[in-house]
Amino acid sequence: MNRKDRQLGMDRDISRRDFIHDLGIAGLGLSVLGSAAADNVAGTPSASVDPAAYYPPTLTGLRGSQPGAEQAAHALAREGKRWATAPDIGGEYDLIVVGGGISGLASAYFYRGQNGPGSRILILDNQDDFGGHARRNEFHQGGEMRLAWGGTVNIKYDEYSEVGRGLLAELGVDVKRLQKNFEFAWLESMGLQAATWFDAESYGRDALVLGTGLTDDTPENLAARVDEFPLSAEARLALRRFLTSDQNLLQDLSWKEQLAYVQGTSYRDFLVTRFAIPQEAVQIFTNATLGYWGVRADDLSIIESIGTGLPGAHVLGDFAHEWFESEGGRTLMFPDGNASIARLLVRALIPAVAPDHSRGKTRDDIVTAAFDYAHLDQPDSSVRLRLNATVVNVRNQAETDDVGVTYVHDGAAHTVTAGQCVLACYNRIIPHLAPEISPTQAEALRYSVRRPLLVINTLLRNGNALKKLDIASAYCPGRMVASVFLAAGVNVGDYRPGWDPEKPAVMQFFGTQSIPVPEGMNVKDQHRAGRQNMLATNFADYEREVRTVLTGVLGGGGFDAAEDILAITVNRWPHGYAYDHLDLWDPDWAPGEAPHEIGRKRFGNIAIANSDAGADAYTHTAIDQAWRAVTELAETSV
Repeated sequence: MNRKDRQLGMDRDISRRDFIHDLGIAGLGLSVLGSAAADNVAGTPSASVDPAAYYPPTLTGLRGSQPGAEQAAHALAREGKRWATAPDIGGEYDLIVVGGGISGLASAYFYRGQNGPGSRILILDNQDDFGGHARRNEFHQGGEMRLAWGGTVNIKYDEYSEVGRGLLAELGVDVKRLQKNFEFAWLESMGLQAATWFDAESYGRDALVLGTGLTDDTPENLAARVDEFPLSAEARLALRRFLTSDQNLLQDLSWKEQLAYVQGTSYRDFLVTRFAIPQEAVQIFTNATLGYWGVRADDLSIIESIGTGLPGAHVLGDFAHEWFESEGGRTLMFPDGNASIARLLVRALIPAVAPDHSRGKTRDDIVTAAFDYAHLDQPDSSVRLRLNATVVNVRNQAETDDVGVTYVHDGAAHTVTAGQCVLACYNRIIPHLAPEISPTQAEALRYSVRRPLLVINTLLRNGNALKKLDIASAYCPGRMVASVFLAAGVNVGDYRPGWDPEKPAVMQFFGTQSIPVPEGMNVKDQHRAGRQNMLATNFADYEREVRTVLTGVLGGGGFDAAEDILAITVNRWPHGYAYDHLDLWDPDWAPGEAPHEIGRKRFGNIAIANSDAGADAYTHTAIDQAWRAVTELAETSV
């Protein structure tokens, strides 16, 4: 540890590596559930976990796909490891669900709805918490509870199908109330603004530009601030020329030609070839799309990039008005993101996990409900959710017309059986889990290469520096994670923290790790390289980055990284966003012929769900695919 690290507070004993008790947490009296050693006893915690002091949402340090969570899966897929000894631990299940994310939980919910409340269901998940990427981060270190999301967050309600809307209604989600309590314009409502921080390591000098985050801004406002960017005079001139242009690049093209151009041209080529913008200026936009797409703007089409908030619509004439005015719709959220949807599903499946204190038909109490993880996997429950259990084999058993499932917990393998099974897991692991599938289906499943996702939540002692600088967010084009913002503006039920600069605040870094990309590397190889980089990055490196960026952005407001950071939770998702098809990298398939459509076909008593099966990284897609998978299984029993 060098002098600069000590100045940043890297030597301070904050809650970054160990769970810290306080009165709020100790009062919950919760425990964590691992895997049942035998099916006729209650689940027991993993050997490395103290069940008396473990409640996953409050764990800090390296989280998300926590160290060791993917060890067995990687041994299976990368090394071809097989578990020859896997005793059957008994139990008779109607359905086994592989994956405890929202798609897996929704599969269990739909199955029980179709087959009755007495259906015996076992859900297996390799993580130490349920919800998949719908992860809840809960902080108590500052006294008052502060919530944040560690992965999937938005409810894009207008894109929900009838099935998805019906599920939310049954769970008691009050859409109108959520939308009313969701202040998406919290920057303005709190008197705060966006900023862009150019760091000295990347740009030669530090420059904090107030009043713009480069995205979702007007060209006029950006042009007014270009001279504050630490770029060459040539680069600033080219940017200003682009931002103040009043030409229509598409005026001589038919609608079909216009669409072909904006979908077939990369944003980088658009800037370089049309406006002669040098690479040093193009680079400031490159990482702006990583949070939304998990892909650099260099590898996205013009329309994909502008749709993310980058400038350019002003030179596309009527096309831009017609195209982008049709987008939008209601976006709403819970203060812990879609973790609340996962919690609602778990409570509906296993009521004993948390008392329902809601009033009327709404379930707003889910935000502050105390979950007792000890009830997740109990022998007398018709639905059991078993954590820390990595499935390594799934097979149709012709002689008994059921499905055998082998999973690993603490290095030991166990086998359970059920009448049917839903694989609500990553598409690319399925050919390793189920070697019986056809080569054609296996190839289709392998088409999906998930995009790494990184969400870092940092609890600050207070928000005084934010208030002093009038900053709520910052875009940092040269850093590991380009976007950081104040996680606030959502009030649900009894959770109403409001915005008070004197009280603890959560700053969130959202996106994926920016890594050097060799010229010509395709997006799938970029995802693989990003995943390797993510797994090789230790917590100290993430902590150093957090402290460095917050010092650069907020230091002028009196922020002291050594004193003002109370906790850091790093949610790393090496297999994050589902692979959705991109304009520049994926062909247009005929209906039914896309890889995700071929790959998701039921085989025997086994169906496939999850957002991969819909080639779309959204919760509503995960829900729809759960419904499809369960419906397919119902057809086999007719």
